[in-house]
Amino acid sequence: MSERHEIFPWNANFETGIALIDEQHKKLVELINGLAKHIAFQSNEITLDRVFDELADYAAFHFNAEEKLMHHYLGDDVIASEHETTHRSFEAELMRMKSNAADQPSEAVFSEILTYLSHWLAFHILESDKHMVQVALAVQGGSTLEEAKAMASEQMTDWMQVMLETILSMYDTLASRTLQLMREINERKKAEEKLRLAASVYENTLEAIFITDAGTVIIEINPAFSQYTGYSHEEVVGKNLQSLRTGLEGNDGKQIWDQVAKTGHWSGEIHNRNKDGELNPEWLTISAISDEQGNIVNYVGLFSNITQLVQRQQKLERFAHYDILTGLPNRLLFSDRLDQAIAKARRDHKYFAVCYLDLDHFKAVNDTYGHAAGDTLLQEISARIKSLLRAQDTLARFGGDEFVLLIEELNHPQDCQPLLERILKQVATPVQLDKDTASVSVSIGVDFFSSDTIEPQQMLHQADQAMYRVKQSGKSNYAFFMPHDPPSQQD
Repeated sequence: MSERHEIFPWNANFETGIALIDEQHKKLVELINGLAKHIAFQSNEITLDRVFDELADYAAFHFNAEEKLMHHYLGDDVIASEHETTHRSFEAELMRMKSNAADQPSEAVFSEILTYLSHWLAFHILESDKHMVQVALAVQGGSTLEEAKAMASEQMTDWMQVMLETILSMYDTLASRTLQLMREINERKKAEEKLRLAASVYENTLEAIFITDAGTVIIEINPAFSQYTGYSHEEVVGKNLQSLRTGLEGNDGKQIWDQVAKTGHWSGEIHNRNKDGELNPEWLTISAISDEQGNIVNYVGLFSNITQLVQRQQKLERFAHYDILTGLPNRLLFSDRLDQAIAKARRDHKYFAVCYLDLDHFKAVNDTYGHAAGDTLLQEISARIKSLLRAQDTLARFGGDEFVLLIEELNHPQDCQPLLERILKQVATPVQLDKDTASVSVSIGVDFFSSDTIEPQQMLHQADQAMYRVKQSGKSNYAFFMPHDPPSQQD
């Protein structure tokens, strides 16, 4: 197949970093392009039986290779089991399409397979496979599994936009060919059947498509457009696109249209209001269609709702930066805020304090009432301390019953003492655990920023040492770091 017939050309964005897996993905790309060629040009080079046989062979070999790799590096981790679940869903969907093929026109089955495989390729490779391989490669490089998972989750957020651009670029190509075939009707009678196939894709694709004239007046939409926006065909055809509050008006809209005028193309995220006024994030691609003289005669737009993808990305980002139990910042996010606090203190010539907090007698609560009760206590204590803080302060959980507090914008070191007293009092107040009541206290070590501080970790270490001195001196108090403080140990 020549490159100009490829609806889904392979590029470096699809490479996972493991050659065996990439070669198998390329075979799937070749099959997708073969399907696209058949639909566009009605070739006789491919049959439904051949497609299903090739897909079955691909699934059997590829999934087996991937699952061996996963179990080698990841063991029985949840990433491996979830990944295997997607494999089983692919096999089940393949069987469903095959069993229904006899009751449908073959070209409709081809279109259904093409749509499903295109989405599978983009979502499975760019999201699931890449994430799994990132974890495996990190483990191979010497990281622990948990470290590898954390690094992979942070890195994979950058792939979400690539994934969307790939999917929409594919359908943009398909829509452009549809228009090209429409212009060929009067010149070639043989294009009529090709147009029927392209129109079938246009009507049944999951992405919304609109076509305007050179003045952005809508001349055609597909059914998915009405499904996404709530506007019927009659309500929008003949109206200017910008009157529908699509996110293509105002200053942002002007920049988009300027880019289309300059390059003939624009892709990006917009926020579009549907007929009911609901604001949704959407990924939009706009292409300008020109005549033989180079004059723009039409604009073709293709978009899809990406609410779930945005929510998924936000969820992944939250998992990477926040403690699941308490909702507080974790060690990674606290480290970033500590770096910012150091830079700000040096600029503004003010103090800030790092406080290391360790609950006293927490183990006894876990042993007496159980871990569920211990979790409830941690959530309650976290909420109490957080309620005492200002907006600029940060409370983080480092794990177990250890917390770290960043108190910013202090004029003098002693300014934090009233807050520390309130924290001691709040933590010492008994906590109701269902039918039982539990009491704990807290030991706090404090270190202040000074110009002699070189590394953020130095402040954490010194606050930890001061906290350990409190533990040795009877607990339930706070102390400031002193150079002679003993090294911290496990409580």
